[in-house]
Amino acid sequence: MAILETKDLTYVYGQGTPFERTAVDHVNISIEEGEFLGVIGHTGSGKSTLIQMLNGLLRPTSGQVLLDGEDIWKDPKQIRRVRFRVGMVFQYPEYQLFEETVLKDICFGPKNMGLSDEQAEECARQAAHFTGLKPELLEKSPFELSGGEKRRAAIAGVIAMDPDVLILDEPTAGLDPNGRDVLLSQILSYHQQRKNTILLVSHSMEDIGRTADRLLVMNSSHAEMLDTTRRVFAQSDRLESIGLRVPQITRIMTELRRRGFPVDESTLTVEEALRQLIPYLKGEIQ
Repeated sequence: MAILETKDLTYVYGQGTPFERTAVDHVNISIEEGEFLGVIGHTGSGKSTLIQMLNGLLRPTSGQVLLDGEDIWKDPKQIRRVRFRVGMVFQYPEYQLFEETVLKDICFGPKNMGLSDEQAEECARQAAHFTGLKPELLEKSPFELSGGEKRRAAIAGVIAMDPDVLILDEPTAGLDPNGRDVLLSQILSYHQQRKNTILLVSHSMEDIGRTADRLLVMNSSHAEMLDTTRRVFAQSDRLESIGLRVPQITRIMTELRRRGFPVDESTLTVEEALRQLIPYLKGEIQ
């Protein structure tokens, strides 16, 4: 069942001016309840504009965004409620931290929803646990935290509102490899426990390959592809023609396949590749 749909969704910047530019052009997609959807595309492809329309930060020039079958702009006065249900975590969200303590910062969203102080704090502590923030960090100033901790605090601030759809725009940008792996693992764990819908926007094909069930490819303001992650990454030539690439391990396995090894060229992770290659390395398969 679709939780979010778009119908001929279009957004034009600077409409009626010499600077007019169509960022999203008649996009029709359906996002299923509970799925983990990856969103990729080169710079200027329209992906950032698209996700900002999905939670009502931008109003479409034409077309519709449907949440549970209803146009989110049916009553513009209620658009704030849509943003509680479709939560957005922007790139480098730590720059939005502002409260005296981490706990107060995470409580900000739930309080805006009308929850009591006690209810907001309970939601905040639960969200902090989901993102791996240690309890002793909650009473510190957000500005005393490390970069990775700030990122987790900012994501917890959105998770605390318990959105049905969580949109993450480049959540691992700027983190070291270990920090990226930890954060991705926590996001996956949260998704498995909460069973909500997650959209992950990323330039890292490796991150997308490890996490997403399906993949939306944006290209020149259009939805170029929407299919399972394996099927999309199996079309490496098509992706490269629009300036994208497949995960490095997928590229290696594709090359091995071309050289005659009967391996799966849609392999997405190193772990999958090792399961196929270890028998060759041990000499069990000639």
